[in-house]
Amino acid sequence: MTNLLLSTQPGDDSGTLGDVTSSPPIERPRRGPGYGKLWRSLPRELGFLLLTLPIVTVGFSIGWVLFAAGLGTLIIWIGLFILAAALFVARAFGTLELTRLSWAGLPAIARPGWTPVVHRPGLVGWFKDLFSNAHYWLYLLHTVLLGFILGVFTWAVSLVWVAVGLGGVSYWFWGRFLPQSEQDVWLHDVALRFFFPGFQIADSYLGRFNGESVMYAVAGVVFLVTLPWVARGLILLHHGLAVGVLGAFRSEALEREVADLGASRGAAVAAEDHSLRRLERDIHDGPQQRLVRLQFDLASAGRKFESDPGAARALLDGAMQQSRDTLEELRELSRGFAPPILQDRGLAAAIDSLAGRSTVPVTTTVTLIGQTLPPEVERSAYFVVAELLTNVTKHASASRVELTIDSTRAIAGAGNLLSIVVSDDGVGGANAAVGHGLAGLSERIHGLRGSLHLTSPAGGPTVISASIPYQATEGTVS
Repeated sequence: MTNLLLSTQPGDDSGTLGDVTSSPPIERPRRGPGYGKLWRSLPRELGFLLLTLPIVTVGFSIGWVLFAAGLGTLIIWIGLFILAAALFVARAFGTLELTRLSWAGLPAIARPGWTPVVHRPGLVGWFKDLFSNAHYWLYLLHTVLLGFILGVFTWAVSLVWVAVGLGGVSYWFWGRFLPQSEQDVWLHDVALRFFFPGFQIADSYLGRFNGESVMYAVAGVVFLVTLPWVARGLILLHHGLAVGVLGAFRSEALEREVADLGASRGAAVAAEDHSLRRLERDIHDGPQQRLVRLQFDLASAGRKFESDPGAARALLDGAMQQSRDTLEELRELSRGFAPPILQDRGLAAAIDSLAGRSTVPVTTTVTLIGQTLPPEVERSAYFVVAELLTNVTKHASASRVELTIDSTRAIAGAGNLLSIVVSDDGVGGANAAVGHGLAGLSERIHGLRGSLHLTSPAGGPTVISASIPYQATEGTVS
């Protein structure tokens, strides 16, 4: 059973995954978080700030001890290992800082790449890779200096703000239990006499205590009202420092992109070599052997043409059958290059033809948006489906197969994606590791910068999904 859902016009999203409107989104001025939202996030932010002092103190102590010991023992080589330990400890505390910031609700910070693109061999090469990685030294700087200074400052400010706020509004209760003395200094008395000289203040203890309570309550309310803003400002200082010191470099994204391109090119070359070798083997084992036999049969028929016409005719009939079988095999092999139906009628019709020739019943759903797929993506998708259906027929012992193909349009600059999912109810146990049948298929997809995911527990079911990114042009879907 085949279910084809096609949108053949760019503006027609009937039966498709949806279209993207061409009108730009309305830009609205960005506003800071509301006061209520600040209060809702305050517990997490205060938890971050109040736990900072013990964490940065432990990191400062361990980091400085290891760093100083490593520098002092470099002359006897053991210092290299101690310095390496200091760097790894700094990395752990820096990673903890990023995790705590994420837990506190701050925007995620891109983590640096710790593994070098090119590895140096041996222990000396390992040390060179480690000590030449600037992120380790920045994490060490954060642990033993910058993070410690900022942590002590923000911890002290947040603790004072909380203490003054809560202590001020509750002074009326706990203040009466404090010991009293004639030399006690009343802050409200000092403040009023400073701002209002000659102001008469009640000399009774009750009058002075009530005045002090009012002053403390006003101060406590002010500190509590401003606490969410203060906490957010302090935690943003930590986030800003983490972005500058603990985050990934902008150049690392480009470096990874170059490395991925190199890996994709290598995978494409390996997949092409694998395909050529398989084609060479198929031609040698199939049409070539039949043509050799056809040549012998024709030669034998020529020798017996006059002496034994009946035998010659039988040989010619066999040769005719050999030629038909050879032609059929060549047609099958030609589908490995570019099947005519794919070029003439597009991917959906070609997939429908594949499903129709499968010996295992296939339920197919093809959903393509109104775009023209690049030819290389169409061919790769066809080959992927053909290979997967062949594997199901040969190895899965399945009674049915479900095939789903759909494409998603680029949104907000993201690339288009063609997704292929093949699931069967067979025996499971499929493996995409090197040396297995799916390894070449994985290399082909990786060569297109795509990905292959396999789930195949023993006893089934087996689900294989492939994703191929592409750039499409608007037009009738192929």
